[in-house]
Order: sequence, then structure tokens, then C-alpha cells
Amino acid sequence: MSSKKNFLALNIAVLTISDSRTAVDDISGKTLVERIEQAGHQPVEKTIVKDDIYQIRALISQWIIDDKIDVVITTGGTGVTGRDGTPEAVTPLLDKVLDGFGEIFRMLSYQDIKTSTMQSRAIAGVANGTYIFCLPGSSAACRSAWDDLISAQLDSRTKPCNLVQLMPRLKEK
Repeated sequence: MSSKKNFLALNIAVLTISDSRTAVDDISGKTLVERIEQAGHQPVEKTIVKDDIYQIRALISQWIIDDKIDVVITTGGTGVTGRDGTPEAVTPLLDKVLDGFGEIFRMLSYQDIKTSTMQSRAIAGVANGTYIFCLPGSSAACRSAWDDLISAQLDSRTKPCNLVQLMPRLKEK
């Protein structure tokens, strides 16, 4: 539900985490960038890194200190295999965890993939005033997360409340 309040475009960085994807076949990253643009936001960075917790953490650390980046969305590395390390890379950076994101994402995913959703370790939180959303690597999961959760919360017109309206207060101590 939206109001007539003005839309606030956000600067969003997209990170694909994969040992095999390239700029040519990164469908999940492209899906996110397309949706970000369609929503009226600005994709300011789009990068692919290997599924290595230190490479992931280093890049996201750079992004969360960049005042020009409001939101980071990652795709990939949220499963349970030995190389899936996105939650381990990102969690130490978070000042606050948005537990409801992962819970609702898995609830919504259950409608499509049933019990396989328990393999998802999708997380979200806030680090240095920057929202971070860590999504699975499938393009269907990225579409669902954006369409059903993230887009409304990154829309300043969403009622009764949204994450954008909290941005000025994220760094309060």
C-alpha cells in the first residue's frame, strides 16, 4: 500500500557471489538490476566475486563505508554446501539483523519450492547505516525476494512503514 508521498530513489549495489558465473550468464544479478531500475532506484555497482568469505566481506565492507551506497543486495552463497559462505561473510558486519526478512522469505518460498526452502539461509540487516539483503542465487528467488519483500520496503511511499523512512536514524547511538 502506497501513499502520495514523494518517492525517494536509492543507490543500490548488487553483488553476485559465484564460483562459476560471469557477466554474460549472471541472470540473477541482471534480474536484480532490472528490477531496481524499474522501481526507480539507481544501480550504482554490479560485481561478481568468488564464493570466498573474505572477498565477500572485503567488498561489502568497502560498500558500507561509501556514503553513495544506501543498499547492498547479494545473490548466491546462502545454501548449505561447503562453498556457501555469504551469511558467514556478512553477519559479522551487521549492526542489526532483520530476522523477519529471512523468516518471511522462507515462508513465501515454501509456496513454490516446499520443504527445499529450509536450505535457504537468506538474511538481511543493517551495517553502518546501509541495508544489506543476502539472497539465494536462483533468479526465481531473486524475483520473489524483490517483488514480494524488498521493493515495498525500499519504497518511501509504503504504508504503514518502510525501511527508507528509518534511514536518517540508522546511525543513532
